[in-house]
Amino acid sequence: EKNDSHADIVENILLCFESVNGSCKMSIFPPTIRVLLYLLLGSMSVLTVCGNLLVIIPIIHFKQLHTPTNYLILSLAVSDLLLGVLVMPPRMVYSLESCWYFGDFLCKIYTSTDVTLSNISILNLCFISIDRYYAVCRPLLYRIKITVQVVLIMILVTWTVSAIVVFGIVFLELSTWGVEDFYYKNVACEGQCILFQNKASSTVSLVLSFYIPGVGMLSIYLKIFLIAQRQARSIQRTTNQNSVGKSQMKATKTLAVIIGVFLSFWTPFFVINSIDPFISYSTPPILFETFIWIGYFNSNINPIVYAFFYSWFRRAFRIIISGQIFQPDSSEIQLFS
Repeated sequence: EKNDSHADIVENILLCFESVNGSCKMSIFPPTIRVLLYLLLGSMSVLTVCGNLLVIIPIIHFKQLHTPTNYLILSLAVSDLLLGVLVMPPRMVYSLESCWYFGDFLCKIYTSTDVTLSNISILNLCFISIDRYYAVCRPLLYRIKITVQVVLIMILVTWTVSAIVVFGIVFLELSTWGVEDFYYKNVACEGQCILFQNKASSTVSLVLSFYIPGVGMLSIYLKIFLIAQRQARSIQRTTNQNSVGKSQMKATKTLAVIIGVFLSFWTPFFVINSIDPFISYSTPPILFETFIWIGYFNSNINPIVYAFFYSWFRRAFRIIISGQIFQPDSSEIQLFS
């Protein structure tokens, strides 16, 4: 009786494909927990899509928002939106059923898309840091160096390089070089969809995709705030210059929060992912899934940060909800003075 109740409360173990040799084990949560998790993760996906649409639509529609900084924010919001549309729903099924039912090819497409969008977010945040550095620390050079054309090149490089590198690594199976025997004997099974990494691959991905960009962004923002404080103490500005300076600093603080939140939410996953090959891949799958979803949750947070800090975002939201956006010349509406 004790064993039966334990199985009911924790998990029932079945096979993903009963008639296939080498099938993965299926871990089924108790019905109530399963339904609650589907509702929670499904709601997260829907909120990610809706929240980021409320960022994307105003930046595209309102001409006043057509600035280099906002185009970078737009690129970040699009990557978050695609995460909510293309990555979260299949991940939800895989996390709760512990089985991948869509075949090996779609698994590679899915894994590549997932990693690509994460890398795009990181690179977008890096370019946003550079944009903020010039806006606050080199204001006279800002309009020369950070033009719309330059930002569009940044965005193009971000998306194309990320996609080419990640899809190449996944489809050529470069991350399993040197550990193929271990992988196929001890890890691989039918119904599985993971990006298995050797020690070199996990270390390189941590350093190049997270550690260097993270340290670089934090260093840039620290320098920005130190220079801004020094300028505030030493320079007497005119009223107009002062208001411009305050506006730029407010934007910089907002985007610094975005970067801080991103690093906070993704650090647990990147740390455990880099450690796992060095502890014989003994990290419990449930811990991996939890840290992945904590990282995904970051895509929900950005629109909330914009709503809290940006008055233009709140006004654009009211215009969209009220239907004013469908009126002629609504793109000319001034969202801020």
